[in-house]
Amino acid sequence: MKNMTWTPYVELMKLKIGGMIALTAVVSYLSMMESFDVVHLIVLITIMLLGASSSAVFNHWYDRDIDQKMERTANRPLATAQINPDHALWMAKGLLVAGVGLGIWFFNPMVGLHLFLGAFFYGIVYTVWLKRRTWLNIVLGGLAGSFAVMAGAASVNPDMYVLPLLLALVLFFWTPSHFWSLAIHLKKEYQKVGVPMLPVVVGDKKAAQYIFINTILLVASSMLPWVFDKLGLIYLSGALLAGGLFLFGNVQLLKNPTCENGWKNFTGSMRYLGILFIAIVIDKNFY
Repeated sequence: MKNMTWTPYVELMKLKIGGMIALTAVVSYLSMMESFDVVHLIVLITIMLLGASSSAVFNHWYDRDIDQKMERTANRPLATAQINPDHALWMAKGLLVAGVGLGIWFFNPMVGLHLFLGAFFYGIVYTVWLKRRTWLNIVLGGLAGSFAVMAGAASVNPDMYVLPLLLALVLFFWTPSHFWSLAIHLKKEYQKVGVPMLPVVVGDKKAAQYIFINTILLVASSMLPWVFDKLGLIYLSGALLAGGLFLFGNVQLLKNPTCENGWKNFTGSMRYLGILFIAIVIDKNFY
């Protein structure tokens, strides 16, 4: 116990992923506000980090058996027995209760509900129910990111749904293209532990085709906020630029569905989201 540090516990929280979830909620928040309150923004980021960290810790706890067998995850704290699994499970519960409770107390019940549903879909629907059973795992499990959009919007006005729902739809279609590209890169790892990610089930070439089709749906869905007059020409320009760049990367993956190109398309999906987020913020707040 003398040498115990907080580092393994912080690692369990996957704060990089939590930061992206929080950023998604912040962009949604900014899309609903004429001007923002710094205190509200800090609290929103805090509760999103708590919720995302809760599901991340739970994911570590549940997957510790297969994490031990995969090179990428073999050194995780629970895989190497640095942390008592019971402590990790209680940590996951505590983080979720803190996040949901703070969301309800500071904002409103809808924020707490969306935070809970995001953690539930990642922790239970994806990790427990679907990940080891079907290649559709990330399609339904990916709804976790969509709930972050809804939580951010609900923190401003829980009764306004059109734009948040349209942006949530974009996140829904973005997630498979994002994770299936990573799954091509990590195909051998998933094969090793019997996790039926799409490339494992249908092969890299077929998976690249699925990614391309899904990305077309993603780009089409990203037009809807402009079609319904909820965002303007700045957003449309950003969406077209982001979509064009991402589709170009998809085409390269279609031509040569290798591990390396899977990684390039995965990073390209992050660039897509970054451009889209910037376009939303500029369109709603500076144009």
